[in-house]
Amino acid sequence: MIDLLKSSLLRNRLPIALITLLVMADPVAAKAQPIPVPIAYLTQEREVPPPLSNLDPFIKDKGLPGAELAIEDNNTTGQFTGQAFALKAFTVPLQGDPLAAFKQYIAGKYRFVVVNLPEIQLIKLADLPEAKDALLFDIATTDDKLRNRDCRANVLHILPSRAMRADALAQYLLKKRWTKLFLLLGNHDEDRLYGEAIKRAATRFGLEIVSEKPWEHTADARRTAQSDVPVLTQADDEYDVLIVADERGEFGEYLDYRTWLPRPVAGTQGLTATAWHRTHEQWGAVQLQNRFKEKYGRWMEEIDYAGYLAARAVGEAATRAKSNELQPVKDYLLSPAFALQGYKGTPLSFRAWNGQLRQPVLLAAPRSLVAVAPVEGFLHPKTELDTLGYDQPEATCPLNK
Repeated sequence: MIDLLKSSLLRNRLPIALITLLVMADPVAAKAQPIPVPIAYLTQEREVPPPLSNLDPFIKDKGLPGAELAIEDNNTTGQFTGQAFALKAFTVPLQGDPLAAFKQYIAGKYRFVVVNLPEIQLIKLADLPEAKDALLFDIATTDDKLRNRDCRANVLHILPSRAMRADALAQYLLKKRWTKLFLLLGNHDEDRLYGEAIKRAATRFGLEIVSEKPWEHTADARRTAQSDVPVLTQADDEYDVLIVADERGEFGEYLDYRTWLPRPVAGTQGLTATAWHRTHEQWGAVQLQNRFKEKYGRWMEEIDYAGYLAARAVGEAATRAKSNELQPVKDYLLSPAFALQGYKGTPLSFRAWNGQLRQPVLLAAPRSLVAVAPVEGFLHPKTELDTLGYDQPEATCPLNK
């Protein structure tokens, strides 16, 4: 209709001002098409683990809702900057191949990929020739070796590493002067790695591990904890805190109030170090919590928060770099100018030497936020956030030059 009117006006030689008004009224003519910034989300179905508790149902889609919420925030800004952000999720079946899915659906089509996959698959994905022209945002792993000797130039890590979590916990324990630790280790590789992070943090902050024992019971901890835990937690030396390494949650929840001595429990259960927690409400976090719960009907989990940060990081960098191309966006992400609002009181940024997102770490009990690390009093010449995890002089990542 507007095109017909414009043609009629031109034939009748009406004033240019009137023609201009009609052109401005035409959204196609008055407004250039926004620059698309497509983001892929890659994950794989997981087996439903054995129920260790009926209180926390298994959530199949952790991560994706957070990224979807971030796209809404990106487009709130994008409508003023001429950018349109879109998220496409690719979920690989349980018996499928994430690498094949990446090659078929993502390679060459998406420059920015949010990846919710285990460590081994992440490494294989990053090493694909087809992934060299993409930037992968890892929202699932906490492995320190992925931030050190096994780091990749095309991977950025969103969740705090085990070292960052252990350092956050150690800072708080030192502040409380709880310096003698009893370390109780689970039977899995990830428990061993968490234990190593605790030992590193203890050495770093002057804490002492006075006793270390493995959890050797194979029976259901819900039924045997009352008799097993008091015996297992006896030690020759006095200790202030029982530190548990049980990342799968097989027994750690059943230690509180059953130890031989009345001692607090911390680590993977009890007082935990995490990127996000449902009890966190400071610095505008309550608005994010409420938005998420209203939209998805559940609390935002840590991986949801990581998905949110990954997609928001792309949005922030693309807006500031005024580009949807890989290199300008990546350069801005790794530059000192990058600052991401993470609802934790301090802007978040990436460590250029290993791709880790530096951020405060929450220390939380099941139903209360206890503290936020870095704890006051722990100083650093550049940023207190680098008191958590591997600092640049310690990092063994080949990118650290």
